[in-house]
Parts: sequence; C-alpha cells; structure tokens
Amino acid sequence: MQTLDIGEVARRSRMSPATLRYYEEKGLIRPVGRHGLRRVFAVPVLEQLALIALGRAAGFSLDEIARMFALDGGPQIDRDRLQTKADEIDRKLRRLTALRDGLRHAAACPAPSHLECPTFRRLMHAAELGLFEEKPRRSHR
Repeated sequence: MQTLDIGEVARRSRMSPATLRYYEEKGLIRPVGRHGLRRVFAVPVLEQLALIALGRAAGFSLDEIARMFALDGGPQIDRDRLQTKADEIDRKLRRLTALRDGLRHAAACPAPSHLECPTFRRLMHAAELGLFEEKPRRSHR
C-alpha cells in the first residue's frame, strides 16, 4: 500500500496540515499510521479530500459530509440529499439573480433619486422582507 505523509497530502490537496488534522478529529479521514511524529495516509485519502472539498463548495456541513462516507472511507452518497441541495442552490440562484438585476437597474436608472424609482423601491422592500436571505423573515408591518 502506497502512503503519503501529512505534508505530502497537504501539498497535493492544497489543504493545510491543520485542516487535515481537524478533518481527522471530525472522523472524515483516518491516517493509516505514523512515521515518527508525522501522520501517514493511504493514497485514497486524496479522493476523500476531493469529495469533502466538493461537499463544502456545495454548502454541505462537515457533519453532512461525514455521512457521505461508508465505514471503509468510500463514498456512500444519498442521491436524494444531492437533489435537495441542488434545489436549494436553484432557489439561491433565483434570489441572487433578482438581486443582481435590481442592482444593475438601480445603477442605470435615470430617476433623479433612487427613492423615486419604483424598481429600486421594490428591491428595498424585498430586502426588508428578507427575500434575498436563505430563510425569509416576515414583515413587521
């Protein structure tokens, strides 16, 4: 079995040794032993770290990511959970697109004051309601 010390894993994964130790503490990765004081990992740890990086980029928590691994460290990914996360990203994209479009309109709006622009006022009201946040809050009016 080919192994890599923590420094090599850090270099190849572009993650700091501290991050790798934290992931080990959280049970996401496991060393296969030590060489002196340095942790040693099996080469497949690089694939596990790539899966962790993808999960983080998609917005999964480390606890959610931990559940994506079988006991042997291989992937065990719930396809329904992936679909749910993709749906969440779609909702976020719609919110961010509406916000972007409103800001672009406000930047080019010919109204003398932004407060005179109906589109800008709708944008402010939507922000007040929390419609651009992950979980909208209710109006206090």
